[in-house]
Amino acid sequence: LRQQNLMLAAQVQKLSYLAGDNARLRGLLAASEGLRSRVLVSEVIGVDPDPSRHVMIINQGREAGIYRGQAVLDAQGVFGRVIQVGQRTSRVMLVADRLHSVPVRINRNGIRAILSGTGDLREMRLQYVPEKSDVKQGDLLVTSGLGIDFPAGYPVGRVTEVIRQTDDDQFLNIIAEPVATLDRSRYVLALFEKPQSAEHLHTQPLNADPVFP
Repeated sequence: LRQQNLMLAAQVQKLSYLAGDNARLRGLLAASEGLRSRVLVSEVIGVDPDPSRHVMIINQGREAGIYRGQAVLDAQGVFGRVIQVGQRTSRVMLVADRLHSVPVRINRNGIRAILSGTGDLREMRLQYVPEKSDVKQGDLLVTSGLGIDFPAGYPVGRVTEVIRQTDDDQFLNIIAEPVATLDRSRYVLALFEKPQSAEHLHTQPLNADPVFP
């Protein structure tokens, strides 16, 4: 009876794990249903051993059509971008990595800025926002679509603190937190949608004047 009890307890633990896993997949499926672009569900299978970086390994690669620079989402928002592609696996740099930046706009008023990682999974910073700008705590930051990797309209972060420095400072010190669950998401979506600006930039000859949509 003791052995059977132990075996049943182990099975209950596994069932609890599977129930949580199914809930996460249902959340990801619900998020993908709201997208008009083609997406590919991928599983996080590894972590970069460098403790100073935030890079994950997913179980999809070149065979599945994954490409370098591809945007990756979780059920809540932007998770990161693909930085290296293998045959069956790829490396994804998280938005909170200190080397990651993404063009965003404030959803409330359209102000554009650059949101950069700090190396802290819970903290990002808006770069070069003028001191007189209308930025408030709680503002949602979404991709602006002005870069070549992230299409417009996907949530990236939320403003948590706006620090106004001395009168001599020209820019605000704005702290935001990612909306994606960077430390817990196991399943992610590789997004095949590209911003319109990327299509225009890639079709222009190298010596041509820039044309913007």
